[in-house]
Amino acid sequence: MEEGRVLRWSVFRSLLAILQWWAFNVTVIIVNKWIFQKLDFKFPLTVSCVHFICSSIGAYLVIKVLKMKPLILVEPEDRWRRIFPMSFVFCINIVLGNVSLRYIPVSFMQTIKSFTPATTVVLQWLVWRKSFDWRIWASLVPIVGGILLTSLTELSFNMFGFCAALFGCLATSTKTILAESLLHGYKFDSINTVYYMAPFATMILGIPALLLEGNGLMDWFQIHPAPWSPLAIIFSSGVLAFCLNFSIFYVIHSTTAVTFNVAGNLKVAVAVLVSWSIFKNPISALNAFGCAITLVGCTFYGYVRHMLSQQQQPSTPRNPVEMLPLVNAKTEDRVTD
Repeated sequence: MEEGRVLRWSVFRSLLAILQWWAFNVTVIIVNKWIFQKLDFKFPLTVSCVHFICSSIGAYLVIKVLKMKPLILVEPEDRWRRIFPMSFVFCINIVLGNVSLRYIPVSFMQTIKSFTPATTVVLQWLVWRKSFDWRIWASLVPIVGGILLTSLTELSFNMFGFCAALFGCLATSTKTILAESLLHGYKFDSINTVYYMAPFATMILGIPALLLEGNGLMDWFQIHPAPWSPLAIIFSSGVLAFCLNFSIFYVIHSTTAVTFNVAGNLKVAVAVLVSWSIFKNPISALNAFGCAITLVGCTFYGYVRHMLSQQQQPSTPRNPVEMLPLVNAKTEDRVTD
């Protein structure tokens, strides 16, 4: 009886984690698209900067004030050596995502983001000379094919938005590889990652946002003499972006790797349906079919990765990033309240 109750609670907690992750993720995407399209606030750098500021404040409150997570200490040298480069890529990733949302529909943008597994594998193969099982390469075929079909049949195709989303996949892959090194060294969770990365990202993006979008922002404020409602929505998107990071931490600890992968692909489908119901962007039958092929390919890729990870294989050398020594590596497990 007790085991059955524990199992039911575990299933309920996993389902709750997935649903709140979906809710925050889809809401952030929809709100950002609403800001660019409905509020006519066409400043993706500024929106990204607001997200980083809100994330910095949120992570500080969670760790320092509410003490919901212990702070993982990072040596000053490692902050610049490891976290700053990752923050730079993290910044590029967020900016490219917001830029693509300005020019292409959410459905198309989310489908292109599903290309990330392919860019991750290719990047690790080309740059870090990491070898992969043939089944990994085979699992990428439906992903690439689905992306090609979706792109060729997209009725609202925009080359600039397409390139931004595609390079965003590359930035996401680079961030993932760097994150593996960072997590390996310091056993970071998502909140500590945001705590250290968001202030760096704000510093990196602040001046470019001011230089490139400052004049446009002044014009926007002149056109909108009472901007409090739009500004509330913009800052709400920043709060939601931080909550999304917190929800990722919760769902990773509440589900298995396979469940997380499948839920992530279903989340894309939910985002596509919700965005279509709100923005009514045209979707052809072939376009929807291409999106479905991509999602099936991503699910198959996740299954193959999980299956291979469960097999007993000879250990292989770590990639060069993971082999970089940490400063005072013996302190990696030290935490503080």
